[in-house]
Amino acid sequence: MSFDLVALPALSRFTVDRQEPLRGDLERLARSWAKARVIVVDRFGRTLVAERGSRVVEREASDFGAVPPGDAVLLGEQDGVAYWGVPLAEDETADATPDARVWERPDPTEEPQWLDLRSCGAFLDATGAGLFTTAVALFHWHRSARFCARCGGGQQAVKAGWTRVCDRCGREEYPRTDAAVICLVHDGGDRMLLARGTGWPEGRYSVLAGFVEAGESLEACVAREVLEEVGVTVRDVRYLGSQPWPFPRSLMVGFEAVGDPDEPLRPADGEIAAAKWVTRAEVRRALASPGSVEDLKLASGASIAYRMIESWAAAD
Repeated sequence: MSFDLVALPALSRFTVDRQEPLRGDLERLARSWAKARVIVVDRFGRTLVAERGSRVVEREASDFGAVPPGDAVLLGEQDGVAYWGVPLAEDETADATPDARVWERPDPTEEPQWLDLRSCGAFLDATGAGLFTTAVALFHWHRSARFCARCGGGQQAVKAGWTRVCDRCGREEYPRTDAAVICLVHDGGDRMLLARGTGWPEGRYSVLAGFVEAGESLEACVAREVLEEVGVTVRDVRYLGSQPWPFPRSLMVGFEAVGDPDEPLRPADGEIAAAKWVTRAEVRRALASPGSVEDLKLASGASIAYRMIESWAAAD
């Protein structure tokens, strides 16, 4: 039985106009800066989030000077207001290390917190989720693209942070996105295949995923990855949806596929710690009350994996 996603994945939501033509219009950028709004992202990929994790804290552009800083990135425009991202200086980072705990939504009386997308992406409003996701992706790219891939020369950001140009040879570079597939394998009925990666916490399970190789289609990648990771041959591969996953630069392309639960599971050595088939009833209980099903903790709400599992569980 096929199914569809019950809603967009959390980090696929985006409401502002990306305004590609505006990026190279220096005069208009300067005019719009006066009333622009800015979100600040630290080196750990966190921003300040308020209202029980539902709102990214925005600052006035005037806090950063009369013109956009050289390391600022234009995120888009909405209702005549431009939105920018600015990286927080490393010596201004709020904490020495990010909070790696599984985050629970804070009490409404708590002060704003520095949180990353994994922690708060599921709770943010659509505008905040889109702005924060784009900013994290762009800043990851800028940190990794400091030198030209052709000649090794230094690169400078232009076009509001969406292009880097080599100082030596003039080569232009644009933000990179790596395609990855993520597949919910089920038996066509009431069972789903889940796996736990090596190094994951005990009991944490999710659907299978992997990067697309050169010269490979998305559907072929699904079949290859599932076979390599758990030894199951799949059929009826069907697209569900996609989500950016800027850790550091992936686009997760979601699929469902049908597999045979009688086929022996062979977890890939060094990659998959365990794999198992679970029933729809078990998944529904685990979603409704996390921790209530032994050895079954599911993906976080910010991931497309969560939306896929939730959608399969909701199907009749």
